[in-house]
Amino acid sequence: MDQIEALSIRALMRFCACLPLAMARALGRLAAGLYWLFGGRSKRVTRRNIELAFPQLSASEQRRLARQSLLATGELVAEMGHVWLRSWDYLQTRIVRVEGDNLVRESLASGRGVIVLAPHLGNWEVLGLHLATLGPTVSLYEPPKLAGLGPMIERSRQRSGAALVPTDSRGLARLLKSVRGGHISGILPDQCPAELGSGLNVEFMGVPCFTGTLASNMIRRTGAVAVFGFAERVRGGFAVRYRAVEEALYDEDPATALAALNRGVEQCLRQCVAQYQWEYKRFKVRPKEGPGVYADC
Repeated sequence: MDQIEALSIRALMRFCACLPLAMARALGRLAAGLYWLFGGRSKRVTRRNIELAFPQLSASEQRRLARQSLLATGELVAEMGHVWLRSWDYLQTRIVRVEGDNLVRESLASGRGVIVLAPHLGNWEVLGLHLATLGPTVSLYEPPKLAGLGPMIERSRQRSGAALVPTDSRGLARLLKSVRGGHISGILPDQCPAELGSGLNVEFMGVPCFTGTLASNMIRRTGAVAVFGFAERVRGGFAVRYRAVEEALYDEDPATALAALNRGVEQCLRQCVAQYQWEYKRFKVRPKEGPGVYADC
């Protein structure tokens, strides 16, 4: 069954890859719009997250933003055929603007490694591909649940020059060695870790949530420069943007560093609020306190 599902997804991606990018995105918006009408888990979680993150908005404004977010997710899904299946030469033509890459280049030129913090914002796959054009890049890779998609994703993520390592102790050791050697690594800073010892409850958008310590630990252990990065979806393609971090993100105190990390993610997402992955259950707390904010989702 998994193989059939993987074949179906690849076929849909190939179809979308054959369409002009704007048409593929429009198709994704249409599908997401239909999903919004009939509801489902992603809609419920998105609306709950928007309520928590933007309490100052009216109910109608929250509903409008939640719908815009799901439409943006539809665009993300539909454009992945272009991102994963078409050539890197083609995709480079869709990166219409790059900002702040000097933050990465100057750090590498000084001999320091760079850890790029890439929130679930815009199209993080495009950001990962662009990173490898700035210097030697090593990133963690966890095979997808659908094994049939694994080879396609691996080929895609490595085609601009990046190297992938597994999310185990050997992979982490290789990643640390690479960054200490003055290379680049990309990390998702807003993923809720599974282990209690891998995070702390720190405010994000004014709401406590379990925030992983992997990124801040790596920054502290390697002496690397930290930079935020995201690829915003714009007309005609993508705008890749790199942003400086707060000095507090380098603090030895984990809670202080993670608070700065979450503030940085907030600043990035406010550039294109609807393109953040609001359907992800970001506001979990661990250990669990009460029924949780997603009890009815």
